[in-house]
Amino acid sequence: MIKQLKLKNYILIDELCANFDTGLNVITGETGAGKSILLNAIDLVFSNRVSKEVIKTGSDKAVIEVTLENKHNNLSVLLEEYGIDDFGSEIVISKEITQNGVRSRINGTLVNQELLKRLKTLFVDIHSQHQTYTFLQPQYHINLLDSYAKDFYGTILDEYKEKFKEYTTIKSELEIAKNSANATESQIDFLKFQINEIEEAQIQNENEDNELEQELEILNNAEKLKELTGSAYWSINGDDGSIIESLTKIKSDISKASGYDSKLEAINSDFSNVTESLREISSFLRDYSQNLDNDTKRLNDIQERLFLLDKLKRKYGGSISEVLNTYNKASEELANIEFSTKNIDELENKIKYMEEELTKTASKISEHRNNYAKVLSSLIQDKLALLELPKAKFDIKITSKQISTDGADDVEFMISTNISEDLKPLAKVASGGEISRVMLAIKSIFAQNDDIDTVIFDEIDTGISGHAAQSVAEEIALLSKSHQVIVITHQPIIASKADKHFYVKKSQEDITKVEVYVLNGDNRIKAIAELAGGEISEQSVEFAKSLLAK
Repeated sequence: MIKQLKLKNYILIDELCANFDTGLNVITGETGAGKSILLNAIDLVFSNRVSKEVIKTGSDKAVIEVTLENKHNNLSVLLEEYGIDDFGSEIVISKEITQNGVRSRINGTLVNQELLKRLKTLFVDIHSQHQTYTFLQPQYHINLLDSYAKDFYGTILDEYKEKFKEYTTIKSELEIAKNSANATESQIDFLKFQINEIEEAQIQNENEDNELEQELEILNNAEKLKELTGSAYWSINGDDGSIIESLTKIKSDISKASGYDSKLEAINSDFSNVTESLREISSFLRDYSQNLDNDTKRLNDIQERLFLLDKLKRKYGGSISEVLNTYNKASEELANIEFSTKNIDELENKIKYMEEELTKTASKISEHRNNYAKVLSSLIQDKLALLELPKAKFDIKITSKQISTDGADDVEFMISTNISEDLKPLAKVASGGEISRVMLAIKSIFAQNDDIDTVIFDEIDTGISGHAAQSVAEEIALLSKSHQVIVITHQPIIASKADKHFYVKKSQEDITKVEVYVLNGDNRIKAIAELAGGEISEQSVEFAKSLLAK
């Protein structure tokens, strides 16, 4: 249930804290006083569409905070999943609206809209003019019926929906397969040509051209390389006066000197290492120079290979890597075409089998829907009779259609409020008062069938008076025995049933301001008297007292 609503710098409200109780919470006030501001704020705290226009003029931000008391739902796993602190039975939802954006928090942790939507479905059912419109639209009626009977065929319906998702996926695969199989012969020939041309090139790796360029550079300069490396070899170790000969003499001198002074032994060892390294270098240079030939055949082979690779690069993307990528794509596309041609029959057989299975399951769901449509229709019709529509007839019309995501049924609520009229779609109910009572009947039945704690009605009493208002008041009071109910009303008889009575007042002095008060005693009598007579008089006060005495 909703324990508390806090608002700060919200529309015309500087700061407000409203504490709601169990049972029936009634909100009254003069027309235009801003009663709907409170209920809209509760709705907005769960919503993803919040306009910056709700920020009070002159303020930087608006804040909405709703504290819920959790009685029935075990949310510890859900809160842990989102990294939210568990406050036990309390859940604090806040929304901060600035000129730059909106931030939502649960127990102080930033959250996304998905979680807020899940919490709303668990805790709050809001009936407003917009939702009246939604209830009237036939496309929502199937969901209402399924929601009512979820404990009876909800599992089979969920399984059907999962299978239908798989079915639509396979149908998409078939469409792709058919499109691929319809590729023209010229497309297939072109793919094969690309694949063969690249395959025949036998590319070694994506750096092959760079490696060949380096080898070509060596072959083009073979004579100079032979001369330079040979000269270097002779300088190091080739003839008299070479570097190694000089180092050998120096090492001999140091070796003798180290016999007189041990501090020179390390120097002697270093010279040995240097001499050995130079011998290795000279050996490498000698072998390199001797083995380096001006291989004209290899030179021509490399040039031809580079010409072929350049040709492929020009055709297929500018680099060996892109050539190989083209090869992979063409191979995959050709494989898909060949696979698709073989796969079409298999997919078509699978789809046919799934259609048969889905049709059987949809038929079972249709049977359940028809059974529970009768139950729900009877309950709503009985409820309408209690709400001063004794001649009303209500029926849930179910017609067959092709299998779809929710089965093979179209569902529409039908009603007749006059004995002389045939059943018509609910959307064509003319009277505002009748619509209000139909909505209350539906909401009451659904509220008794779910675990939602709080039901909110925004002016459910539109267009009714007299006995109808009495019946609506009694129905709302009955509902409040099992649910927290918050209602905006203009009817004194409904206000008199309140367990807690809020009064909204708008003042316009230097600035326009909305304030909310909790009424008790004489103040409550005066408010109900004002609702009854339009003004406070001895007669309206007595009437208010009589209502409160019941």
